[in-house]
Amino acid sequence: MKKSPMTTLCYIETEDSYLMLHRVSKKNDVNKDKWIGVGGHFEEGESPEECLLREVREETGLTLTSWRFRGIVTFTQEDYGTEYMCLYTADGFKGELKECAEGVLEWIKKEELLKLNLWKGDLIFLKLLKDDAPFFSLKLSYRGDELVDAVLDGLSII
Repeated sequence: MKKSPMTTLCYIETEDSYLMLHRVSKKNDVNKDKWIGVGGHFEEGESPEECLLREVREETGLTLTSWRFRGIVTFTQEDYGTEYMCLYTADGFKGELKECAEGVLEWIKKEELLKLNLWKGDLIFLKLLKDDAPFFSLKLSYRGDELVDAVLDGLSII
């Protein structure tokens, strides 16, 4: 079965940190060696919130108790296709953090995020999250690892 082009990504936060996933475990991973939030592809019939809750539980062992839908991010990349990502932040959870099969989970202080190996487009939406921007639509176009275009709410920003 083909993977859904719909995904979720969540930045679970404490007062000063985000839970980040260093993608080092999977072979042929488009995110290899990058730091990202947690999430993944929708399964058949799932709503965005069902996918969010399932993916966070599978990858971290945590059950979210408070979250917010922050925006939709459209990714295009040569030889990869298009992905539509529902972007969330979460500030409430219960349970114990577990090891993740897709990489290493680590609480990273928000002011340290820019030192990590991130996708260039992630810097844009992380700033929007930091600035508590209202719900947004962001399109990021890549050629390999190079960000070649970014469009925020219909307007080009690079």
